[in-house]
Parts: sequence; C-alpha cells; structure tokens
Amino acid sequence: MSLQHVRIIDLPRILDPRGNLTFIEGGNHVPFDIKRVYYLYDVPGGAHRGGHAHRELHQLIIAMSGSFDILLDDGKTRFKYHLNRSYYGLYIPPMMWREIDNFSSGSVCMVLASAPFDEADYYRDYAEFQHDVLGKPA
Repeated sequence: MSLQHVRIIDLPRILDPRGNLTFIEGGNHVPFDIKRVYYLYDVPGGAHRGGHAHRELHQLIIAMSGSFDILLDDGKTRFKYHLNRSYYGLYIPPMMWREIDNFSSGSVCMVLASAPFDEADYYRDYAEFQHDVLGKPA
C-alpha cells in the first residue's frame, strides 16, 4: 500500500441547534467490516502513541474530541495529518507505519478496526517494516 490509499472520509452530520449528530454505518461509511473499536484518552502532554504498522489491519481514526497529529509512512514517503473534527475519519490501510502525537488537552482518539487485536499483525520495528515493504535489509 502507499499513501495514495490513505484518505479522509467525510462522515455524515446532522446539524441541530440542540447538538449535532454524526453516525457511522459499517459497510456504508467505512471501507471494511468493523470488528473492534477502541479509543485513546488522557494522553499526557508530549506523549507519543503508535510507532507501529499493521500487516493486514485496516483502521479508521477519528478525533472525537480535541486534536492530534498522525504521521504516516509507507516506507518511501511520509505525510502528517492533523485531525480535529469528529466528522472526519482518516482511513489507514495495511502496511502503513503510523505515529500519533501532539495531543491537545482532553483529546479522544477513536479507532475503528477491521479485526480483533492480534500481536502477530504488528510491525513494531521500523527496519523490519521497511525491509518487508521495500526489500531493504533489516
């Protein structure tokens, strides 16, 4: 996969003076079946999350509250996304290294995933990831 496969998904919004509503329907708004949902919160200032890639997992990341940055790397190119709206989701396909940082106070990062947790799906070493993506020695 390359960064060309990453995209921002504009989620539906129902605007209402009593408070807005956004919804996500599997098979409609997300390009994969949702098998797991988790979220990051109370991230201390200056902390980094991520620092890994997935072999098979697809994800949609949403800033439910506050903001944060996601640096994506396909082994050749890096691009940073700033998420700060709860009606935008960042679709991340497999084989994409990610680092998440610059969390604002009170931010909540929600992740929709295509599979349950599986440690064997992770690349936690960047050199190993690069080797498998580009054929470079680890």
